[in-house]
Amino acid sequence: MFSESWLAERCKAIEVSGVRKAFELARTLKDPVNLSIGQPHFDVPEPIKAAARAAIDAGHNGYTVTQGIPELRERLLADVRARFPGQERDVLVISGTSGGLLLALLAVVNPGDEVITTDPYFVAYPNLVTIAGGRLVTVDTYPNFRLDLEKLKSAISPRTKAIMLSTPSNPTGAVIDAPTQKALAELCRARGVLLISDEIYRAFHYDTPPLSPATHDPDVLGIEGFGKTYGMTGWRLGWAHGPKRLIQEMAKLQQFTFVCAPSIVQWSGLAALEFNVSGIVSDYKQKRDRVVAGLKGYYELEVPGGAFYLFPKSPGGTGTEFATEAVKHNLLVIPGSTFSRRDTHFRISYAAPDEVLDRGIDILRELARRA
Repeated sequence: MFSESWLAERCKAIEVSGVRKAFELARTLKDPVNLSIGQPHFDVPEPIKAAARAAIDAGHNGYTVTQGIPELRERLLADVRARFPGQERDVLVISGTSGGLLLALLAVVNPGDEVITTDPYFVAYPNLVTIAGGRLVTVDTYPNFRLDLEKLKSAISPRTKAIMLSTPSNPTGAVIDAPTQKALAELCRARGVLLISDEIYRAFHYDTPPLSPATHDPDVLGIEGFGKTYGMTGWRLGWAHGPKRLIQEMAKLQQFTFVCAPSIVQWSGLAALEFNVSGIVSDYKQKRDRVVAGLKGYYELEVPGGAFYLFPKSPGGTGTEFATEAVKHNLLVIPGSTFSRRDTHFRISYAAPDEVLDRGIDILRELARRA
């Protein structure tokens, strides 16, 4: 008989994701208006699929070197050198951005070390820090979700090992502006703290060019991915770029955990890097504007600068209560408590066909009128 005593203490500190709960709930509803899913609604572009099929037929089905196939690493290194001229960065092909974040934290966090992030935060951050043995410290960004550097400075302690931020953000879509990114990189350098920049949504900047704090410091660790940009979330492919010594340690840890990113997908990643996603990004900008216009006057919300999420304030009660009421109207959204220590907001994903967005807007308006 299984004994609960067999379970490690870290398991007790990790809860089932509210996002996964929404996935399960979606299966029980008939034709739900699903604005909960945090992944692109478009299919993987055909040239990327063709590259995966070609890789299978060519026999690229075994392990690769841990760092990634040379062809993909060379292409990524060329990208790094073009974006960050004069910096000595190395790259590591990883099994998804979440895998890269975990490797980074395992490489630098000792038991009891602190990792700072903003609140709201990506749902995985608290649990990834827990797995690494660290303690998450949050910096509140309500109500406008802008990073306040004075608050961040106050949160740094002698135990602070890293600051981990996403820009654009999941769940808010907030983008850290250029001056703040520069000041943030300078602060981390002055305090001897590693800055981990989660840039999975880098392609989805709507009002400014893509930005990265790594521009201002070669020691910033960038984590990027293919899943959101090319609709290949289930293919589990990402990459990290940063100081060579840290990349070496992350590669060592990957060798004994994920081993390598999926071999077939690495070859398709080469094709993905040649695919122009500007049309997709333009379409998602229009979706953002469509939903913002549809909810204007009904909800208190900040217009997101990137990603494909809105994070409105619940018009009455908690975010959990609002999401529960939405289910009764066949609408799926995620309560803000999934991403925050507050329960005042809820997350909408506008990665959906326009007709689904319009149905969702109608339901959300009705819910606001009833609140």
